[in-house]
Amino acid sequence: MKQNGVLRFGKLTLITIIILFGTQAFGGVSGKVIIFHDSSLSLPFKHLEMAVETKYSKLDIHLEAAGCRKITDEKRACDIIASADYKVIDNLLIPEYADWYVCFASNQMVLCYTDQSAHAKEIKTDNWHDILLKKDITWGHTDPNIDPTGYRALMVVQLAEKHLNLPGLMDRLIANRSAKNIFASASQMVSVLQDDKLDYCWEYSSVAVQHGLKYIVLPDEINLGNYKFDSNYKQASVKVTGKTRGSFMELRGKCITYGVTMLKDAPNKEGAIAFLQCLFTRNGGLMVLKSMGQSPFVPCRIPTAEMKSFLPSKLQQMVEIKQ
Repeated sequence: MKQNGVLRFGKLTLITIIILFGTQAFGGVSGKVIIFHDSSLSLPFKHLEMAVETKYSKLDIHLEAAGCRKITDEKRACDIIASADYKVIDNLLIPEYADWYVCFASNQMVLCYTDQSAHAKEIKTDNWHDILLKKDITWGHTDPNIDPTGYRALMVVQLAEKHLNLPGLMDRLIANRSAKNIFASASQMVSVLQDDKLDYCWEYSSVAVQHGLKYIVLPDEINLGNYKFDSNYKQASVKVTGKTRGSFMELRGKCITYGVTMLKDAPNKEGAIAFLQCLFTRNGGLMVLKSMGQSPFVPCRIPTAEMKSFLPSKLQQMVEIKQ
């Protein structure tokens, strides 16, 4: 199943390159473009990297699965950062490190497992919480302080407690989750799941599709994937570490929305703009995202006219003003 998925995505990428860019390489843009991105974007961005480097033969796209704290805490240099939660960019990077963000895709939370997971044959949409309470299973999520899937997993559980009218469900589930099953990265967590050392984990539906995992689809009221339920999602909140050491900020539930920005001090602004142009293209990057289980915004969105004014001129016509 995984091999078929990889082949399918690979063929799609080659077709996309031919349709968009033909076989002619463009000059004028060169050098390295450093991109930090959420791990759920690893495969689609890898395909987009191929397309961009085919179009711009002198451009070298360097991808790294990393979050905003690589910038705020470690002071790492990069050109672009793409987060699975645009609010992280807004809260941590603007205005010190960036002036704007563009929302480009959505997703939803699912509960992932494999054929080897304990009780894999029993779990269903209406009993997943009972399975996760069993003493013979292991389940986990990423660290909410460094990865959006981590705090979103906790939000889903909070919302499920209310939706199912099961007071105390979250506390009981957390009590049945070992601290060792809070992972530093989604890629590490998925690897442990695939190695049969973890029974269940919370992830994005796109990651489940890309890695050939089995997964439980949850009701829209709790899966953080349908903007029509934003008023419901707001009932969930998680406290995570803030901008400075010892500080905290409260994040409230909201429909999963990916955001991207170019840093103010981006070393290769011209190259970064070239990549973003390809990402924002309807039949380019947005098509690649759609093929891999992520729902793109067509066109991409920027929240205000003021923020749009900070956007590089080559990108302004590719987005619409929409909250």
